[in-house]
Amino acid sequence: MEETPTEQTAAELPRVLQLLWGIEGPARPGPKPTLHISDIGAAAIRIADTAGLGAVSMAKVAAEVGFTTMSLYRYVDSKDELYTVMIDEAFGVPEPIASDGWRPGITQWATMVRDAIYRHPWILQVPLFEPPLSPKQLQWMEAGLRVFDGTPLKASDRLSSMVLVNIYVRGATQLTADMFVSSDRTKEENDQLYLRRLLMLATPDRLPMIAATMADFSDEGDEFQFGLDAVLDGIQALIDRSAARA
Repeated sequence: MEETPTEQTAAELPRVLQLLWGIEGPARPGPKPTLHISDIGAAAIRIADTAGLGAVSMAKVAAEVGFTTMSLYRYVDSKDELYTVMIDEAFGVPEPIASDGWRPGITQWATMVRDAIYRHPWILQVPLFEPPLSPKQLQWMEAGLRVFDGTPLKASDRLSSMVLVNIYVRGATQLTADMFVSSDRTKEENDQLYLRRLLMLATPDRLPMIAATMADFSDEGDEFQFGLDAVLDGIQALIDRSAARA
């Protein structure tokens, strides 16, 4: 007997993706699940936000939702699957991108990705063992690709451009996310403290290039935006070349 599309999808997808997407897969022995998979993700996030990603375990998450550890395996088969649920829940659904034009649009998208990571810095510690397939993560991908609608970029270049921006955002936030949450000071206060200490140590006689840079430094600058603009300048050059070939 030929399988229906739903049966084919359920057979192809891991259980955790079936639950995240609301696809009915083969029934498992035992009691019917009583929680939504997002409840498990939210419980794991609470643990990670409080004590770090290393504190997350199947046993602790099970206890957080009032389950036994074995009961949790009706929802997720491994910690990697638990991470998938956590990432999907931590990012949530992206806000609508209201800006006109690809550049304001991808800037808004990048800023939202950065802010999501700042809310949950442990995101950067989650191992990336496969491309995203969870529903909310694919909504982020859809939103990132949509901003390039109307440009002369071919589909593969739009995807590559979005991935490039994402790589920049993750790299830039990696440098500051831990400092942003690892003390009682805000990021701005940490930045100012670092600059004061650097000015004390990097004197013109010791480190003249750093000293000259600091003398010309303006705290009104936005390093994240500076780097993002450099990336977007490269994408603009690609758009210009694509338009010239059209």
